[in-house]
Amino acid sequence: MIDSRLADNGDSVRRRRECMVCKERFSTFERAELRLPRLIKSDGRREPFSEEKLRGGIFRALEKRPIDTDAVEAMIHRIIHQALANGERELPCKQVGEWVMEELAELDQVAYVRFASVYRSFETVDAFSAEVRRLQAEPPRAVKKSQLSLLPGDARPNRRKGDK
Repeated sequence: MIDSRLADNGDSVRRRRECMVCKERFSTFERAELRLPRLIKSDGRREPFSEEKLRGGIFRALEKRPIDTDAVEAMIHRIIHQALANGERELPCKQVGEWVMEELAELDQVAYVRFASVYRSFETVDAFSAEVRRLQAEPPRAVKKSQLSLLPGDARPNRRKGDK
């Protein structure tokens, strides 16, 4: 082996190698095989995590919305990363749905409401309206991220040296 470095945003390792016989150089890419947890459905059934189902649900919510495909793929990557980082062999579907709604609320509020209306099974127009009012009452995500915490011990995104 000649050289080794991270590739693909740290998801794989690129190794530069040399054939011992012909001295030809080549690259290999190595990626850890990580197992996504099984999902526990609301009726108790268990099924494998399906990235395609996740992607399909998200794209249905985003249909005809002006959202960049790269932003959607990054969102899907973050959700899958959360599922892997959870460390459990099984994960309730509700948890994945909550992660999707958090990501959609940040990406596109219309898509969020579409997804939430199906995911939370709104039975009445009042339930739908209440969710829209709740969303309107929340400060925009960019504002929430830039605000300083009022409680000690909370993470402070804009903390400067010397701040307490």
